[in-house]
Amino acid sequence: PEPPFIAGLEMAGEVVEAAPGSGFAVGDRVRGGAKTGAFAEYVALPASALRHMPEGMDFRAAAAMGAAYHTAYVALVEIGGLQAGQTVLVHGASGGVGLAACDLARALGGRVIAATHREDKLEMLRAVAQPDAAILNTGRFREDIARLTDGRLCDLVFDPVGGDVFDESTRCVTFGGKLLVIGFVSGRIPEIAVNIPLIKGFSVVGVRAGEYARRFPERGEHVARAIDTLASEGQIAPHVDGKLPLTSWREAFERMERGDIVGKLVLEP
Repeated sequence: PEPPFIAGLEMAGEVVEAAPGSGFAVGDRVRGGAKTGAFAEYVALPASALRHMPEGMDFRAAAAMGAAYHTAYVALVEIGGLQAGQTVLVHGASGGVGLAACDLARALGGRVIAATHREDKLEMLRAVAQPDAAILNTGRFREDIARLTDGRLCDLVFDPVGGDVFDESTRCVTFGGKLLVIGFVSGRIPEIAVNIPLIKGFSVVGVRAGEYARRFPERGEHVARAIDTLASEGQIAPHVDGKLPLTSWREAFERMERGDIVGKLVLEP
């Protein structure tokens, strides 16, 4: 949007005013999202943009849960059809969306291989994401995947990175598997010769979780309820790397640009 505007996509807090029939009451603990406006003490949102927080969840975790887990669930379950025992390769695994994908895949019985381009984050990934394996996704990482899977390769590849990572990932998908395109944080939108998925028998599928929910609102509600249930049962939980005061939002963006944040960083008034 054109400035001036208030930045911020996701938030959690307590209802201070609610319209009759909205389904919410003063004092309700809620989480929600909007295109702008979250970096503030008070936010006005339509009831459709809010959900009651899962039982036992604190505000920091609730603020960090929304888009990341929604994207991961739509990709891995709704589109990917993840089944227990399948192998999932997650790129960008130290980021908010990547960690959510690791967390969700593990909760649903998947065998998780977490991948990052930074060697200094491998130990962190092993501790926080608790994958079955953690690898560097620089260079030719197919050999690592083949070794870790006894040559079976991966049923699902979750790729928010694009670029060279996507190119090499086309060599890591098993016959009948799916390469899930989440984004292009590498800065390069890759291309693929269609004979590769033809010969290797895998699918390349784009994932737009928000658009999925808009086009299929009943499935979108199902996704949200499934995430809430998993969270309330303690099967998934977003990793919050830390907190900063709301006035330090510039520092938060600088840390994000440097790649210093693991998972999510929360701003608090």
